[in-house]
Amino acid sequence: MKMTNNDILKKLRVALQLRDDDIIKILELVDFRVTKTELGAFFRNVDHPNYKECGEQVLRNFLNGLIIYKRGPRTGGNSSINEQ
Repeated sequence: MKMTNNDILKKLRVALQLRDDDIIKILELVDFRVTKTELGAFFRNVDHPNYKECGEQVLRNFLNGLIIYKRGPRTGGNSSINEQ
């Protein structure tokens, strides 16, 4: 069975012990706005009438925001991985 973006978002929320407010703040770090209602729709069962598929853009922005949330904003002009 293939994991969906919704499954990935759910697992990250549980693993990182994030509340809906935390996820909204993480998305705001990358200027991506989502309401609590929209977010709740991602966590519903597939057969629920208010279920909404989590698109690539939402997951991508969440992951980019999560980096900033955990590590802080990027500093300096060089984006080399080997920076110390």
